Amino acid sequence: MAEDGEEKLLATVQHIVQTLGSSDTMTEDILKVFSNYDGRLSLDKLYAARTAAAAAAASGGGGGGGGGGVVGERSMTTLPPLPPLPAAAAAVSAAGPRPPITSMERTVRALDRQISQFVAMDRLIWADSADADAFLEAVDDLIGTVQELDAAGTNRALLDRADELLSRCMARLEDEFRALIERPDDAAPVVPGGFGSDGSDDDDDFGGGDGYGDEPIPIAKPVTDYDVVIDALSPGSIANVHQIARRMVDAGFGRECAEAYAAARRSFVDESVARLGVRSRTAEEVHASPCEELEFDIARWIPAFNMVFRILIPSERRLCDRVFDGLAPFGDLAFIAAVRTQALQLISFGDAISSSSRAPERLFRVVDMYEAVRDILPDLDPVFSDPYSAALRAEVSAMCNTLGSSIKSIFMELENLIRRDPARVAAQGGVIHPITRYVMNYLRAACGSRQTLEEVMEGDFGANGGAPVAVDPDRPTSSLAVHIAWIMDVLQKNLETKSKIYRDPSLASIFLMNNGKYIIQKVNDSELGVLLGDEWIKQMTTRVRRWSMDYQRTTWGKVTSVLQTGSPGMGGLPAKAMLQKLRMFNTYLGRSMRHSQNG
Repeated sequence: MAEDGEEKLLATVQHIVQTLGSSDTMTEDILKVFSNYDGRLSLDKLYAARTAAAAAAASGGGGGGGGGGVVGERSMTTLPPLPPLPAAAAAVSAAGPRPPITSMERTVRALDRQISQFVAMDRLIWADSADADAFLEAVDDLIGTVQELDAAGTNRALLDRADELLSRCMARLEDEFRALIERPDDAAPVVPGGFGSDGSDDDDDFGGGDGYGDEPIPIAKPVTDYDVVIDALSPGSIANVHQIARRMVDAGFGRECAEAYAAARRSFVDESVARLGVRSRTAEEVHASPCEELEFDIARWIPAFNMVFRILIPSERRLCDRVFDGLAPFGDLAFIAAVRTQALQLISFGDAISSSSRAPERLFRVVDMYEAVRDILPDLDPVFSDPYSAALRAEVSAMCNTLGSSIKSIFMELENLIRRDPARVAAQGGVIHPITRYVMNYLRAACGSRQTLEEVMEGDFGANGGAPVAVDPDRPTSSLAVHIAWIMDVLQKNLETKSKIYRDPSLASIFLMNNGKYIIQKVNDSELGVLLGDEWIKQMTTRVRRWSMDYQRTTWGKVTSVLQTGSPGMGGLPAKAMLQKLRMFNTYLGRSMRHSQNG
């Protein structure tokens, strides 16, 4: 009797389900309600009864043998007729009894209903923490179900359905991920004098509107303290995006997650670099720019390079590591994709400057660029330590090398400048020649960066890792010392050639003497004295002394010869001849005095 009662109960429930379940989804919900209400109404029993009833209805409701027929008969005699099955169900019944729906199918259907509600939301799911938690829980269940179905490999159709649901789920997660990163209230970093903005539009606060485009971008003030970290996202937002990133990686969508992160952060990086006054320029544009414009661009590039590689990029690395904590290598992919474009923009400008004009005036700016790059190289090692960003670290190192080579080329161009100075042009009156002033003042200024020049001339571009070069103060045979000594030799030969233009030998001597004294003075009161050495200074002093003796012999010899009145044993000169000698004496004496004043 107990079994009859249970059969009648199952038949009654089945009839109610057929009557009220106007769709598969509604039928599924009704079956779950009954299964939760009475332990005798398990889902397996309800599905079995439903299948048997459908089979009996398809065969005309007759009572053939078997359990299904019995249930069908009792249903027909004790309850009103069942409504017709849907076309799909009738087709399945006509082909034979439908296999029971597995628990995995029920799980996929339930997850589909639950996740579809979240995916269809027209607001951010993370606007409500409870919704976010429920959605993540459903995502975890779906990922586990897909993995289980894939491992079983017995129900390809169900796996495809679960995969399609997972793709829709991941697309919505990606949208949430990007929205959380790009949300203005969670991404408003404030760097002292740097990237952050307090909302003010005052040009005085940002150095004027030097942006590039229809709407000028304010230029940030330069900073000197690079010990700054940009917290672009709040801790809560980082926790949220990390949860999303972990689900996307677990679901096999790690690369898509990295691309979404890079797209969301790239706009911030682009705007930050634009605020530093740096714009993208081709090598051809750089080469065609006037010297004054390039000076201005280099003056902006150096602090921008320091800001980007000392503050912005390390901060992006820190943020990326927190978002993708434990999710390598996708964090590395996201980081390099976010910063590579703007980093290469700065590097390309440095390369363009390296290959531009070799004019000696460029030396000092190029040295400044080289020092900025060289000093930062050691700090880049922990930032670009992964295989994906190592290539960018190599690009920075290569730029350091090209800047170093450019310094050597510019320094060598000074020799050509001296050689090309016309030998037929000499200073009037034997005074210091302009080429002498230019070369000596240039070399004195260049020695202000002696340590850098020593490093470059030795060919160890950036090899010291930013540490000061070990310079021997008594080493006049270093590469830089040899190079400067060679330049001084070229200058002396040029001056000697110029001295031959003077018709008066005494004036030629005073020209050489004046320029020689000036050279010794500039060498003694600068680093040039250390580089050239005491022996060189002694040799130069000897030359100046010889030129002075030549001057005295050619000038004062004439004066004294006029005073001679004749050979021994002869009488005195006639009065007319003596008067002529006195006039010549006055002329030579006046000329000698003028020469002495010039000397």
